[in-house]
Amino acid sequence: MAVYTHLGAEDFAGLIAEYDVGDLVSAKGIAEGVSNSNWLLETTRGRYILTMYERRIDIAQLPFFLGLLDHLARSGCAVPATIHDRHGASHREIDGKAVALIEFLPGVSPTRPTPTQAAAVGSALAKVHLAGQSFGERRANDLAPKDTAEILRDSDPAKLTDIDGRLADIAERADRLVARWPQSLPCSIIHSDLFPDNVLMLDGAVSGIIDFYFAAYDMMAYDLAVTHAAWCFGADGTNFDSAVGKSIVQGYEAIRPLTAEEREALPILAEGACLRFVASRAEDWLDTPADAQVLRKDPIDFLRRWDFYAEKGATAFA
Repeated sequence: MAVYTHLGAEDFAGLIAEYDVGDLVSAKGIAEGVSNSNWLLETTRGRYILTMYERRIDIAQLPFFLGLLDHLARSGCAVPATIHDRHGASHREIDGKAVALIEFLPGVSPTRPTPTQAAAVGSALAKVHLAGQSFGERRANDLAPKDTAEILRDSDPAKLTDIDGRLADIAERADRLVARWPQSLPCSIIHSDLFPDNVLMLDGAVSGIIDFYFAAYDMMAYDLAVTHAAWCFGADGTNFDSAVGKSIVQGYEAIRPLTAEEREALPILAEGACLRFVASRAEDWLDTPADAQVLRKDPIDFLRRWDFYAEKGATAFA
């Protein structure tokens, strides 16, 4: 989450008037993240999240993302539902940009995940995968390894090296990974961005999974590998926590057991997850406006993870 666009009080009040959610009391920008502008809105009836879609999202696909939230919420997953306006629309426009109002869910994102929290997240992710199989729409994953490798190939090598010299040959390394990528593992709708800050927890239980704007139809084990890479390391990609990693997989398999092929593929799937975030963070680092209220994230944090999975292989998931 982030704030790229600045809205005035009259903008918020006019928007809220289009919904049956009471009168606006306050609006506060949320600075975390890199892709969209977000605000926490409080009305006389409760709290809501307002998202303005700024980057990486095809507005024509918003019905997919917002419909998915509603489907998962109806299926009993810990997911916020979309708030529809007085005419039944799931999103509106402000100054030519699409916005959506989302249910606010209570909870706090873990900063130092414990094995208990990791197991709960693994189970919650498996429930999303099972529920996603009955969602009637599909969207291709446009941040699959072949796509993120292309981001690196299209980037100026000199600018990548300016970020960090270790990115000098990253495009070639990405191409080698794409050549080894598995193709036929079981699929469903996946979250594909399940970092700790996209999970809300209360008393060790998952109270909310948020930010589904990279959701797509892809391999479920890949989504588990993304989550593993996001949860099991320190922020800089060091200090792997094997207990957290083991608990994520155990929690997942308590709901949906992996096939033998999925388990065998986890190491390369994790490398692909790291490629995705190396590429997207490098792209954001180069493209983020200097005046945006956004914390740029270091792609090297995931290059370190990539090196770890390449070295450890299956033992990283033991």
